[in-house]
Amino acid sequence: MTENLSGLSSATEIAETIRGKIRAQTGLTASAGVSYNKFLAKLASDFRKPDGLYVITPRMGRAFVESLAIEKFHGVGPATARKMKQLGVANGLDLREKPLPFLERHFGRSGAYFYWIARGVDERPVQADRPRKSIGAENTFATDIFSLEAARAELAPLVVKVWRHAQAMGAQGRSVTLKVKYADFKQITRSRTTTAAIATGPEFARLVMGLLDPVFPAEKGVRLLGVSLSSFCGREAEADDQLNLGF
Repeated sequence: MTENLSGLSSATEIAETIRGKIRAQTGLTASAGVSYNKFLAKLASDFRKPDGLYVITPRMGRAFVESLAIEKFHGVGPATARKMKQLGVANGLDLREKPLPFLERHFGRSGAYFYWIARGVDERPVQADRPRKSIGAENTFATDIFSLEAARAELAPLVVKVWRHAQAMGAQGRSVTLKVKYADFKQITRSRTTTAAIATGPEFARLVMGLLDPVFPAEKGVRLLGVSLSSFCGREAEADDQLNLGF
């Protein structure tokens, strides 16, 4: 939050209230993060997925960022992570040791962003009202998955969940994205976009499973699966709210 409009006394209380409302209205779990800026709050929200709350205090911020693997930084995708590792940056401490000119030379305008977040500094405001871009859901497994049959069984309820919420919101999308995270935390995504809006739940499920099939056989265990619907058509593309079911 950029501004407290709830009247509640603490950020932690606000986060718990939001999680409670999500569960009451949708039946879904949600993770939440509390900290003193947007970057750290997002990191905190990832720390207790899929159903928890984590607080990063000002005293904790520096050490938390220093120990964080570079892949965990929001704004650092697979390609950027590979480049950073080639430059000797494997975690937050490595990133903080790089001077601003070095980062700007190698990462352009993003260099300043990386320089400051490595120090736990992020002055960006929270924008609560943005056009919806996707509806998604994901699940992290207690035991790694190695077979296509097990992956299909775990993915099926996520497909149903996303489709039901798309229907409830009147959302018609053309793009399906599958997210796969492995036991070593490496992540891949696979997407497909149709020429017209996906019309039925079975069609949506068929597209999702079609993206899943080539992932197997998997040489390493799958830790997380996620699915999302995007590229909205018509009035939903102009909506001024955003729904993200844990994706």
